[in-house]
Amino acid sequence: MPSLADSPGAGPAVAAPPPARPGLGRIAARGAGVTLAGQVARILLQLASVTVLARLLSPGDYGLLAVGLVVVGVGEVFRDLGLSTAALRTPDLTRAQRDGLFWLNVTAGAALAGVAVLAAEPVAAAFGQPELTGIVRVLSLTFLLNGLAAQYRAGLVRELRFGAVAAAELGAQLAGFAVAVTAAALGAGYWALVAQQLVSGAVVLLLVVALGRWLPGRPRRRVGLWPLVRFGGGLTGTHLVFYVGNNLDNLVLGLTAGPAALGVYSRGFQLLMTPLNQLRSPATTVAVPVLSRLQDDHGRSGDYLCRSQLALGFSLVAGMALAAGTAGPLVDVLLGTRWAQVAPVLALLAVAGSAQTLSFVGFWVYLSRGLSGALFRYTLVTLAVSAVCIGVGSRFGVVGVAAGYATAALLEWPLSLWWLSRTTVLPVRALYLGALRIAACAVAAGTASAAATGATGDWPSAARLAVGLLAGVAVYALAALVPVVRRDLAGVVSWGRQMVSRRG
Repeated sequence: MPSLADSPGAGPAVAAPPPARPGLGRIAARGAGVTLAGQVARILLQLASVTVLARLLSPGDYGLLAVGLVVVGVGEVFRDLGLSTAALRTPDLTRAQRDGLFWLNVTAGAALAGVAVLAAEPVAAAFGQPELTGIVRVLSLTFLLNGLAAQYRAGLVRELRFGAVAAAELGAQLAGFAVAVTAAALGAGYWALVAQQLVSGAVVLLLVVALGRWLPGRPRRRVGLWPLVRFGGGLTGTHLVFYVGNNLDNLVLGLTAGPAALGVYSRGFQLLMTPLNQLRSPATTVAVPVLSRLQDDHGRSGDYLCRSQLALGFSLVAGMALAAGTAGPLVDVLLGTRWAQVAPVLALLAVAGSAQTLSFVGFWVYLSRGLSGALFRYTLVTLAVSAVCIGVGSRFGVVGVAAGYATAALLEWPLSLWWLSRTTVLPVRALYLGALRIAACAVAAGTASAAATGATGDWPSAARLAVGLLAGVAVYALAALVPVVRRDLAGVVSWGRQMVSRRG
């Protein structure tokens, strides 16, 4: 990557990572390990934030922020224009192209910030919440912050500097947490949560700029931006549909049930799905550039997908199973007894998160092989499925919406791999069988955890939680006696060793 001393006009200096090589799997595994360590730290900080702020703020405060973030999030899809992914998957990105992508992201961010300021009052009127006017206008600053940071972060990922990315994100989250707790303790209410978003975005920008060792040059014509913009444009449509599908639950609750109900739902989402996404997102960050280099080697890429699915399944899905089985005492311990309504929402979201994780490797294939059109068409189908399921569930309140969200995820999992197999070469049978083994273990472990917590209903919440977790872990220990599961776990352990290995 060019340094600050490099002249933008010095020629087509290539900022691309090296081509595929035999040690790529080890490099990817170590990158995943560094990223995973950073995300574990972020999750611990996230849990601390949820635990502390839940005792300082009300469900209504969280509901207002959730509506604001959903509205602003729609604009964030357009702000990126799919250009970060385009930069990641291009094998020979030039300095001039990177400069052009930077200015496109910044221009889009500034324009959308202006649109958000103008749209704030109509949005507040649509939701019947006057407070949203100020919230949306202040949150609009995140468009500009994220637009400035997008290509810096993409550059760090292209260089496989996953440790730098993890450090920047962790530092930003820590700063945001400190500001939010201080503001909430002083009685700022929902403004404490708004400040948390802005501070996190500003700190990320400062850190990635400092770590990136690059300053953008002026934009130029005829540097080959059109193929990148075309790919990003196709991906933007997919991202928009995907975003709407993933936020239909919040939109429906915000429009029909009000901020308090949405606040209850958002606590379950932040307690479970936010940490899950924090683990899956860096997995994508590692996997997409690796699979892009392996896209013509279907044998190696298929093996990578199968091993990755098993690693996700026997870690993330296992965690979801334990969370579903111990939802009641888990919510009591982390949020307190006044948030008891979150427990059934949490359990249902764990089911949804498990199904989404099983199909997540297919998303990597779409991105790494440039199948933006096929991904867009598939996402339209899943949006229709989600709309029907959540629409039916919304008639039964918060729990009904969570049940609809989970039902849609369960229906979409088998559909996802089948749909992708019609477009490109994929080890479908191996992926289905691996996913079924993961699901069987998860269902057994979750059932055991739920039975254990139910049998100890008069115990303190912390003791019930411990017993439920032990019961679920015991099921996984017994499953390891089955030869095929033992082989799966051995492969996951081997992958984990590569993550922490310092050898090239």
